[in-house]
Amino acid sequence: MSEPTKTVLVTGAAGYIGSTLSRLLVERGYLVRGLDILTFGGGSLDTLQGHPAFSLVKGDIRNEADLEIALEDCGAVVHLAAIVGDPACAKNPDLARETNWEASRRLFDLCLSKDHVKRFLFASTCSNYGKMEGEGFVHEDSPLRPVSLYAELKVKFEEYILGAPARADFIPTSLRFATVYGLSHRMRFDLTVNEFVKDAFLNRELVIYGEQFWRPYCHVSDIARACLLVLVSDGEKVRRQVFGVGDTGENYQKKMLADEILKVLPDTAVKYVHKAEDPRDYRVDFSRIRDTLGFTITKTVPGGIMEVYEALRDKRIQDPNDRRYYNS
Repeated sequence: MSEPTKTVLVTGAAGYIGSTLSRLLVERGYLVRGLDILTFGGGSLDTLQGHPAFSLVKGDIRNEADLEIALEDCGAVVHLAAIVGDPACAKNPDLARETNWEASRRLFDLCLSKDHVKRFLFASTCSNYGKMEGEGFVHEDSPLRPVSLYAELKVKFEEYILGAPARADFIPTSLRFATVYGLSHRMRFDLTVNEFVKDAFLNRELVIYGEQFWRPYCHVSDIARACLLVLVSDGEKVRRQVFGVGDTGENYQKKMLADEILKVLPDTAVKYVHKAEDPRDYRVDFSRIRDTLGFTITKTVPGGIMEVYEALRDKRIQDPNDRRYYNS
């Protein structure tokens, strides 16, 4: 039997973040068990398959039997599996509720019932903030104003895990991720930075709706690093806590992203389509994770733009319009 404290279950292990996090954990000496239904195939885990520190349970988090198998011996769970993004949840709301709420709650309750599971990290989102008031910054204690089913379900589950009675040795933590970008073994081109670079590269044109609205951004490798940091941090610092994951200096308006892309692809034609109202508009202060845990990012948006551009230029990604790179 493997040592429980060294075995981490990553749900959604084949996904955009999961395939990056699984590799990082293996590199750091953890035993990693992935649980994934492989909706987009298992190619993102090819180089991990066969590694003695990695195993994959091909299963559905909606299936309790799959959860039981996956949780055996695990000391910690990083819960990434979800129907991800506003469009995907809007397209199939019943599946979103089954997965992001009902199955997630069942997983959490199972973890609570098993003495060997000590930590539970939940992948939440800065979309929870919805639309900020005024010109300042929102933070972990700001009011949550979800404006999509995706964010509503994230808020609901976040409140559930942080408010549920729990064993004294059980540590739940919610991580509100900034909008993610950058190269991953399961690449996505329906994320703002990646999508903008792809459009500029393929079409030499960028159409931007609501250029004035703000979002925070964080590279997928830094998101994975934050998950690892929370896993190894003093339990009293992260127990029942919420941490935004990102950097305060990495808040951008969409026009600012376009300006950075023009530095790499100066011949791109940019067309702005003004929108007076956007349901999501927020700048986030990420001081808490920096001051409490010492987290700092290693990559910034300009570098991520160059990274994605070079992958397209060098044809490491042959067809970025392939449906496997999109969640909806």
